[in-house]
Amino acid sequence: MDQKVIGVHQAVDRRDLVHQAVQALIEGEVLVLPTETVYGLAAFALCEKAVDQILKIKGRKKNHPMALALCDQNSLHDYIPEMPPLAERLVNRALPGPLTVVLDDRHTDSLLQQLPTGVQEVVSPQKTVGIRVPDHSFLLEILRLLPGPLVLTSANLSGDKAPTTAQEAIESLGERVRLVFDDGPTPFSGPSTVIKIEGQRFELLREGVVTKAALKNLATCQILLVCTGNTCRSPMAELLFRKRLAERFGCSDEELKERGVVVHSAGIAAFPGCNASNEAVRTLVDYDLDLTEHQSQLLNDKMVRQADLILTMTNAHYSAILAHWPQASMKTQLLAPNGEDVPDPIGGDTILYQECAKQIDRLIIKRLEELEIEKDLLQTNDEDK
Repeated sequence: MDQKVIGVHQAVDRRDLVHQAVQALIEGEVLVLPTETVYGLAAFALCEKAVDQILKIKGRKKNHPMALALCDQNSLHDYIPEMPPLAERLVNRALPGPLTVVLDDRHTDSLLQQLPTGVQEVVSPQKTVGIRVPDHSFLLEILRLLPGPLVLTSANLSGDKAPTTAQEAIESLGERVRLVFDDGPTPFSGPSTVIKIEGQRFELLREGVVTKAALKNLATCQILLVCTGNTCRSPMAELLFRKRLAERFGCSDEELKERGVVVHSAGIAAFPGCNASNEAVRTLVDYDLDLTEHQSQLLNDKMVRQADLILTMTNAHYSAILAHWPQASMKTQLLAPNGEDVPDPIGGDTILYQECAKQIDRLIIKRLEELEIEKDLLQTNDEDK
């Protein structure tokens, strides 16, 4: 076999290389491709012969599963139609990126059922499937043009070190693969982290680029309180929510994050970096809460995407969020279960702020009771608890 090494970063028009790779994959070839972690052996998942060829190249048995690589995190729902909340969080926050999530694949509507039988045996020998959305532009361009996923594994013989350069892949595999796409050293120079998710718990199967501490942060349940300027209503709601939630858990405010919960606030028209209003600070002193360190935040795409639950002060805030982020409709609600607004106290006296805080506190207590939030969202979610 005449091996061809193609320099991705040297291409005049990278689209030509993308099309060349896509054509080769569809025709049943196995390629060496760069990822953000290590170089990978890739085969088109609808081509059983190509996937079987990966096993022969690596010297691996079918009962050692290989991952599926998808073009974006939304595509995971085609393969895992019913993901647990914890999986949704990690998928939304960590992908694309150096994380492989292993999930139960037994749902009858999963597109896994449409893969060739031999491919299913390779990617799901134990009724779970590992899925990656790599954060590498060249590989993602290839995936977007393919009518299906890739089967992906490290580009080395079984037992050899996973390669972080194309040359290391060639040294391990020799000329067993005809096309090698070289994009220089991989950005992370190490393998993806592999975790298995069951319900609200994850198990670390392989340590990799994403650390255990980072995973615990990514796995937290994030609750977002929203008003207009993020200087009075939502900051008061943020601290009152933490207080009432800590009381329900029987822990301190500082321990909430260890319990897997983060509560924060933002404004749909906030000027970033402003302090809470003096009246809001004075009002919360009566609740033994300190707002003096608060800095306002403008609501943005990342906050909305990563939030598990968004609670707004008014119907107008709710409508504004859905107009800009319609995809957040399933997780956005009014703070008030009965639909009442929390009026803006800005410019009012201390008594008006006190009434506002009382209303917010009453609504938070009611909301926690109705949502049973500690059961639905805030279960312990790492393998040590």
